[in-house]
Amino acid sequence: MKTEDIALFHRIVETGSLVEAADLLNLPKSTVSRRLQILEDDLNIKLFHRQSRSMTLTASGSHFYDKTLSILGDLEQTLVELTDTEAEIDGHLRILIFPVPELLDIANGIFDFMDHNPELTVELIVSTEPQDMIRNNIDLAFMVEDSFNENEMVAREMITEELHFVASPDYLAKAGTPVLPEDLAKHNSILFRYPNGRIFNEVPFGNDMKIAVKGNLCLNSIQLCLEASLTGRGIAFLPIELTRDHVERGELTMLFEDVEPYVGKCYLVYPSRRFISLASQRFIDHMMSALESCNAGKGCGREERLRGSIKSWI
Repeated sequence: MKTEDIALFHRIVETGSLVEAADLLNLPKSTVSRRLQILEDDLNIKLFHRQSRSMTLTASGSHFYDKTLSILGDLEQTLVELTDTEAEIDGHLRILIFPVPELLDIANGIFDFMDHNPELTVELIVSTEPQDMIRNNIDLAFMVEDSFNENEMVAREMITEELHFVASPDYLAKAGTPVLPEDLAKHNSILFRYPNGRIFNEVPFGNDMKIAVKGNLCLNSIQLCLEASLTGRGIAFLPIELTRDHVERGELTMLFEDVEPYVGKCYLVYPSRRFISLASQRFIDHMMSALESCNAGKGCGREERLRGSIKSWI
């Protein structure tokens, strides 16, 4: 019995389909089916009730899945403890990235990790759309705060980002300039929808309070939020680094300048109920170091990148 086949069995359970598991693992369906059959033969039990369009666990299959979750986790932890921290690792990582302004810094950190581990393969998925990490076999994800369920994820803080309110001079000339926090409720705000479906309509004011806002435009792209604010659609709550050049050129006005900017956070997360592989653990350690300088006010090369190709991603 091979541990790789047990891990494959877990992917079939989590997707509920041989076809989906094969697609996610980039394997022929026949190979997945054959390896599952070998595992069942080795165990001498039937793991699934096979139906035309889906597969459901038998009682024995459910018991085997629950027990082997911890076994695979213990095995990976043992490998972590025994493997030289300088040794190359192999395997495959599927990584989801929310398109934050530091997207290229994250990508370059990943590329550097791959250079140190040439046998490792990586798939990157850049998306603001909600993804079931277990069902879609995603090992790790870079997500902003409030965009994931904290009860289902283990989260490591990676990047901090200062955010503030901005609006175009044209909008302020028509609607007036808010002076007090409660004035925001009277204005049209550009709303943002998180990957989990939640609309960001309670906006931090400083780091100690939240203000309810409303608006006639809701977007799931930071870049479109910036564009909407530049064209006078309303007040936006955006990263300072993203808006700095526009403020300096007079295209946007920063509001409530006497209020301390809100510090948002980007996390590297993984499902709490899935064992974490050696490759994932090493990757987390690498990215913690690689992104150490990418915090509010420390640059990280963002000024140049925000003027270039990064704009098409965020």
